[in-house]
Amino acid sequence: MTSDDGRRRVRIAIIGAGFGGIGTAIRLRQRGYHDFLVFDRGTQVGGTWRDNTYPGCACDVPSLMYSLSFAANPDWTRSFSGQPEIWAYLRRCVDRFGLAPHLRLRHEVTAATWDDAQRCWLLDTSAGRYRADLLVAAGGPLSEPAVPALPGLATFTGEVFHSARWNHGLDLTGRRVAVVGTGASAIQFVPEIAPVVDRLTVFQRTAPWVLPGSTGPPGTGNAGSTGRCRAPADWPGPASTGGGNSRPPPSCGPP
Repeated sequence: MTSDDGRRRVRIAIIGAGFGGIGTAIRLRQRGYHDFLVFDRGTQVGGTWRDNTYPGCACDVPSLMYSLSFAANPDWTRSFSGQPEIWAYLRRCVDRFGLAPHLRLRHEVTAATWDDAQRCWLLDTSAGRYRADLLVAAGGPLSEPAVPALPGLATFTGEVFHSARWNHGLDLTGRRVAVVGTGASAIQFVPEIAPVVDRLTVFQRTAPWVLPGSTGPPGTGNAGSTGRCRAPADWPGPASTGGGNSRPPPSCGPP
């Protein structure tokens, strides 16, 4: 249905087709609500698990716990699942619960304004305008990479990219690589690239806490152990430090 101002009417609008948006949509259908739409700027669902594809990208939450309570997945293959497996799980949820008709992909929400007189939300997207009674914001707090204002970054003549926008077309073999930050992402990708680069320098402000990792099946991990990481220079192997200043929601996987 279209309103007088040309906006399509919808009862509930959900922004974001990641875990939050998909989970909300499933619960709405289970409770008998069908007049809702899920908007996402991407070409597929998945949110951060669609967009982050850096080497070693995985989750720090044990696999058996990292699923929707109403869509349990007993078939995880690893204690800490990788990005491809998590993304596939989300796509299966869309198929299993019949969410495809509710998806509006390639619809980036550019404005959401509450109209107090009409008691509704006015949404502007890259592919049309909508009017909704209820609005659910499920876009995620880390959907945009945060690039620090480092002196000289703009004039640096080498290759530069954020881990959340990994350049898979660039071969790092034999190159000198600098990693800025020791947060969640680099804990995963630094050990992946360390064996192939010529020289790896990691700039760390604060040492993170890390746990011994496990790539075995669920139930074989070391999630109960603790320990503070040592400075990179003290480590016996490749510098398994944390990574970039922006990262996917919980993706601080085991080193």
